[in-house]
Amino acid sequence: MGILDKFFNSDKDDKQEDGITWHPLTDKDQITIALEESKDKLIAVFKHSTSCGVSRMVLKSFEKEYIENEDVKLYFLDLRKHREVSNAVASELNVRHESPQLIVLQNKEVVHHASHQDIDAEKIAELAR
Repeated sequence: MGILDKFFNSDKDDKQEDGITWHPLTDKDQITIALEESKDKLIAVFKHSTSCGVSRMVLKSFEKEYIENEDVKLYFLDLRKHREVSNAVASELNVRHESPQLIVLQNKEVVHHASHQDIDAEKIAELAR
């Protein structure tokens, strides 16, 4: 079991890894909450497959580049553990499922989404300005 598996296999509230506060996305109702929160701050959902080497590499790169920002809330979705939540994210936000994937919400709308090597922490910083 890798460090991220140990870290994300718990459904406890907020988690901190490499200076990043992640909010686990474990329930479909949280999608509605995240949309509401996006009226006040930028919301980013990182969808990660714990069994995929590419997803792990992209996550590590994101965590290395991301600079914590109080105007941004980061959700982490473990696709293997919460497949039904991932399906609901794709359906409710009208964004095709990919993994890894970053979906950014602002004012109850998807303002950016990217997958694989197109995921860039700097884009969140740009949108949060």
